[in-house]
Amino acid sequence: MTASGMAVAQQINGTPGSPGATMSISGEQLPAPAPPFGGVIKDGALQSTPWWPPRILPPKGAPNVLLIMTDDSGYGVPSTFGGVIPTPALDRVAANGLRYTQMHSTALCSPTRAALITGRNHHSAGFGVISEQATGFPGYNSIIGKDKATIGRIMKDNGYATSWFGKNHNTPAFQASQAGPFDQWPVGMGFEYFYGFVGGDTNQWQPNLFRNTTQIYPFEGKPGWNLTTGMADDAISYMNQLNQIDPSKPFFVYYVPGGTHAPHHPTQEWVDKIHAMHLFDDGYEKLRERIFSNQKKLGVIPPDARLSPWPSDILKPWDQTTDDERKLFIRQVEVFAAYAAYTDHEIGRVIQAVEDMGKLNDTLIIYINGDNGTSAEGGPLGTPNEVAFFNGLNKLPVDVQMKWYDVWGTDQTYNHMSAAWSWAFDTPFSWFKQIASHLGGVRQGMAVSWPGHISDPGGIRNQFMHVIDVVPTILEATGIRAPDVVDGIRQAPVEGISFAYTFDASNADAPSRRTTQYFEMFGDHAIYQDGWMLSTKVKRAPWEAFGPANPDPLNNVTWELFNLKDDYSQVTDIAAQHPEKVEELKKVFLAEARKYNVLPLDASVASRIVAPRPNITAGRSEFVYTVPMVGLPQGDSPLLLNTSYTVTAEVEVPEGGAEGMILTSGGRFGGYGFYLLQGKPVWLWNMVDLERLKWEGPDALSPGKHTVVFDFKYDGLGPETLAFNDFEGVGRSGTGTLSVDGKVVATQVMKQTLPMILQWDESFDVGSDTLTGVNDADYQPPFQLTARLDRLTVKLDRPVLSEADRKRLQDAMLNKD
Repeated sequence: MTASGMAVAQQINGTPGSPGATMSISGEQLPAPAPPFGGVIKDGALQSTPWWPPRILPPKGAPNVLLIMTDDSGYGVPSTFGGVIPTPALDRVAANGLRYTQMHSTALCSPTRAALITGRNHHSAGFGVISEQATGFPGYNSIIGKDKATIGRIMKDNGYATSWFGKNHNTPAFQASQAGPFDQWPVGMGFEYFYGFVGGDTNQWQPNLFRNTTQIYPFEGKPGWNLTTGMADDAISYMNQLNQIDPSKPFFVYYVPGGTHAPHHPTQEWVDKIHAMHLFDDGYEKLRERIFSNQKKLGVIPPDARLSPWPSDILKPWDQTTDDERKLFIRQVEVFAAYAAYTDHEIGRVIQAVEDMGKLNDTLIIYINGDNGTSAEGGPLGTPNEVAFFNGLNKLPVDVQMKWYDVWGTDQTYNHMSAAWSWAFDTPFSWFKQIASHLGGVRQGMAVSWPGHISDPGGIRNQFMHVIDVVPTILEATGIRAPDVVDGIRQAPVEGISFAYTFDASNADAPSRRTTQYFEMFGDHAIYQDGWMLSTKVKRAPWEAFGPANPDPLNNVTWELFNLKDDYSQVTDIAAQHPEKVEELKKVFLAEARKYNVLPLDASVASRIVAPRPNITAGRSEFVYTVPMVGLPQGDSPLLLNTSYTVTAEVEVPEGGAEGMILTSGGRFGGYGFYLLQGKPVWLWNMVDLERLKWEGPDALSPGKHTVVFDFKYDGLGPETLAFNDFEGVGRSGTGTLSVDGKVVATQVMKQTLPMILQWDESFDVGSDTLTGVNDADYQPPFQLTARLDRLTVKLDRPVLSEADRKRLQDAMLNKD
C-alpha cells in the first residue's frame, strides 16, 4: 500500500530498477504513486546500488486510439449514411468495422465535446451551452471540474502520447488569453500536444491558430493555405515523429477539424469537383428523397421508416423559390458539400498515415460524423457572413447576398447556407442543430474499426448510444480503468456506458445497454427511455434567437410523445393517446435534470452571449496599454458594444509622418479600427461587412506629440435589460466624435450599433493588426504603427438602469405571456 492507502499494480516488465524496466498501473489513482526505491544507498556511490522507477506503459495489447469528430454535420450528410456527398474515409472505417445508426449528441458543439472527452453529460461537465454563453450556474459555467478528468488525462497518465488537433471549444471564453490560466486548455487537460483553434469556429484561410498555448501564423506568405490541410499535415508529422522517436509508445489522437461548421471554406479544387457532380440542381426536397432512398438501401434506417414532413411554414418549398434564390442556394450548398468532402479527404490522409506507419491493425478508430445536427444558423436564406447572423441579421436579402456569389467560400466570406439544405441533410429526421428535443438535432452517424477485434467488418449496429459512452468504450478497449482520484481529487462517476460489447457479432442485436438519456439545449428538452421519447414541441427555429425567451421552459411547453420502436423518424405524436406515459416520463426528465445539473432551465440564446462573466475585464472600466500587443481574445478584452466609451491615443509622429494601426478588434466580418491612414487619424466601425462607418480627420498629423481621442455616447439602456427578457437596451444609436489635440475633427451619429458580438476569431490588437483587417480598402495587415505609442487608454462608461427602468422592465416581464 502507498502512503495514501491506495494499491498500485506492480506489473513490471524487464529487470526491476533497470533503465529499461516498464510497468502498467492499476490506475485508480493518477498520477500513479511512485514505487518505493528498490536499490541500496550506502555512504558512497561505489558501495550503493542504483534503482530506476519503471516507465509507465499502457496494459499489454492496448491499441492506439484515433478519435475523430466532425462539426455541424447531420445524419444524412455523408455517403456512409446515405448522403450524396462522398466521404470515402468514413466509408473506409465503416467497411473495416461497424456503422452505428443510433449515436447521439447534445445538439450543440462544445457541450457535445465536453461530454465526449469526459464521459459525463454536458451539464455535469459544466457545458450546458457553448462557452461564449456561459452563466454562473454549475451546469452552465463552461468549466470542466477537476473531479472530471478527461480521457486525455487518463490516457496520458497511463503511458499514452496524447494530442489534440483542430477545434478546441472547451476552454472558457474568459480564460482564453495569454494571461491564462491554462489548466482548461488542452495542454492543461491531459493533451500533451495541441495544434488548433480556440472557440466555436474560425476562418480556415487565416485562422486563430495555436500550437499548445502560443498563437502561430503558418499561413503568412502562403496564398491558398487552408487549415483543413494544415492540421492534417501537422497531425501526420506529429505521429511520424513520435513513431520514429519511440515506436513502442502508443498514441491517443483526438482529431476534430472545423468542417463543416461555418464558415464553409473548402479549396477551389473541391468546389469544382462537387460542382461538376450536379448533386443539388433539383432542390432540397428532391435531395431529401434521394438521401432517404439511399438510407434504406444501405440499411442505416429501418425499411418501414417514414420521412418526416417538409416544414413549409418556415422553409419555402423549392418550387416556390425565385431564379436568383435557386442560383444562390445551389452555390451555397455546393460550397458546403465541398467542405464536407474536403474535410473527410484530409481525415483520410491521417488514417492512411497510420497505415503507412504499419500501425493500422493496432489502432482503434472512432469516427463520429458531426457534434450535432446540421446547422441552420444561416437562416432560411443563408448568409455571406455568420457574424451578421449572431448580431440579429438572419434574413439578408438575396440580392444583397449575390454580391458575394463569385467569392462564396473564399476568404472574402464567412459563409453559411440556407437552412432548407440543413433540414435535408438531417434526413430522415426533423429539425437541426440547437434543437435537443428532436432527432435531427442529436442523431449522428458513427463508424468504428479495430482490426482483429470486430468480428463482422461491414456490419451495422442499432443500439441506442450517446457520446458520453465513448470514454468508457476506449477505457475498456485499452484495459485502463477510470480513476477514483486524480491529483488528490475524488472523481465523479463516469456517466457513460461502454459499447465495446457490440464489437462481437454475437451481440449485433443485443439490447441497448443505455436505456435512459435526457436531452436539453436552450430550454428545449426531451427524455428517452426504453424506446419512448418525450419531447417538448419546438418553440423557435435556431435563427429566431433575438426575441424574448420563454420565461418558464420547464412548464410553459407542449409535450410530444413518440414510440421510436415503431416510429424511427419521430413523425407521429401520440401524447394524446398515452397521457399516463407523458406524466411518467416528465417525472423521469425532472429527476435526470436534478441529477445532472440541468437546472435552472434557461431558454435564452442571444442574450447569453453578452451575459457577464468572470473575465479579466470584469469590474474594470479603464484599460491602459503602453506597448504593442496582439492576440487578446474577444472574451478577455474590453467590449465596446452597448456602452459609452472613450479611447485616447497619445502618440509621437516621426519626421516624414506615420501610419498604421493604433487599436483594432474584430476583422473583415465585423469590428472596429483606430488607425492613421496616410497620416490622418481614422476611427472605423465595420458593420458586419455590410456597411462601414468612418470618422476621419482632414489633415495628416504633423511630426511631434499628439493626443487623438474617439469618444462615443451610447443612447441605449445597455445589456442589463436582457436580464428582464428585453432587448431594448442593446444595438441602439449613439454619437461618435473624433478629436485631435482637443479639437473636434469629425462627428457622426450611428443609427444603430452592433448588439451582440464582434468577429470572434479575431483579436484585440494594439500597434498592428493580425489576421484580417476591418477595411481592406484602407490597408492590409499587419499595418504596423510607425508612430511611437506612448499610451493608449480605453475608458468604458457602462449604462446603469435607473430604479424606474428596472420597475418598468420587471412589470413588463411579469405581464408577458
